[in-house]
Amino acid sequence: MTALRSLAYQLLFLPWTLGLSLLYLPLLLGPRRRMQRAAAFWLRGALALQAAVLGLRYEVRGREHLPAGAALIAAKHQSAWDTMIFHQLLGDPAYVLKQELLRLPFIGWYLQKTGMVAIDRTAGIKALKLMVDAAKAAAAEGRQVVIFPEGHRAPAGQSGDYHSGVAALYAGLELPLVPVALNSGLFWGRNAFLRHAGVITLEFLPAIPPGLNRKLLMPELEQRIETATRALEAEALARHPHLPPLPAADAV
Repeated sequence: MTALRSLAYQLLFLPWTLGLSLLYLPLLLGPRRRMQRAAAFWLRGALALQAAVLGLRYEVRGREHLPAGAALIAAKHQSAWDTMIFHQLLGDPAYVLKQELLRLPFIGWYLQKTGMVAIDRTAGIKALKLMVDAAKAAAAEGRQVVIFPEGHRAPAGQSGDYHSGVAALYAGLELPLVPVALNSGLFWGRNAFLRHAGVITLEFLPAIPPGLNRKLLMPELEQRIETATRALEAEALARHPHLPPLPAADAV
């Protein structure tokens, strides 16, 4: 059943995405916020398909920890789902992403139009300055800047290396830093075809106020995110016994 649902979702999601990609082309000539609203409409359709076809829904905790206006959001990254959901949860997010994504047809054009913060990984130390400058411009518009500190999707139950980009943004923006824990990888694994039914939980954790020393920031951020993520994973596995178990610790 899970395989059939996953196949049906793909067969519906792809034409939904391709169709809107073509319809949205004229929006490239309009204002940025109009494209951002169009992206949110696409996402609502994708989430509706996930709920109706996959039986996959989500719940959000800790919304009270989101500051009003601009903020830095540092999220755990386990699934492609994570790259979508903040368009639904935040009014006008600016994702930090690889510059190579902007070169993709359609999706790259739309990412650039919505004002994402692109990183040129070939630019070395200069890349951090350009990233901070672009993030400052987004924050000046009252937007939340979303970064995945690990830089890539880590399988459920595992922690990747937390990179220095989040520290550079924290120091440069001087904004509250909101850690985010989630358990999406249990339902929608990295590069996995199967999507499992259930309820993904995403939790905004208490914000770290600006001004913390960098040497203290990185272990504090990682500890908060990973501890809360392990708790959400354990809760989901108890709540949804059909989910595949996490690998044994010595196999990670």
